[in-house]
Amino acid sequence: MYGTATDVARGVSRVLMQEGFSPILEFTLANGRRLDVAALGPDGTMLGVEIKVSVADLRGDQKWPEYLEFCELFYFAIPPDFPDHHVPDGTGLIAADRYGGAIVRPSARTVLHASRRKAVTLSFAKVAAERLASVIELAAAT
Repeated sequence: MYGTATDVARGVSRVLMQEGFSPILEFTLANGRRLDVAALGPDGTMLGVEIKVSVADLRGDQKWPEYLEFCELFYFAIPPDFPDHHVPDGTGLIAADRYGGAIVRPSARTVLHASRRKAVTLSFAKVAAERLASVIELAAAT
């Protein structure tokens, strides 16, 4: 058995933070697609991650190329015991479980147009700030 998407997301977040990125989960892009994990690097690099915990889900996913126009780095993330030969060539690969992970294959870097990069970065900041405000509000209510 491979593990859950929640476990993989936790490990991905940990490894990305170790690499200097600030991750958020479930980030909706301007095209309506939702990244499982989006992360902003210290230099403003936008990184996207699609989590797969079943071979059937990976094989059936035809939407992942629609993420690429919004990311400078793109990774698939899988549990450590997942058969990685199913992951598309030309993408980065992270193996992760709930305790951490590792970048198995680095992502190729693409260049985003300056206006697209600014729009994605501002959206990322807005989502992150609103989520923090929600957490603070919930904590204050208890």
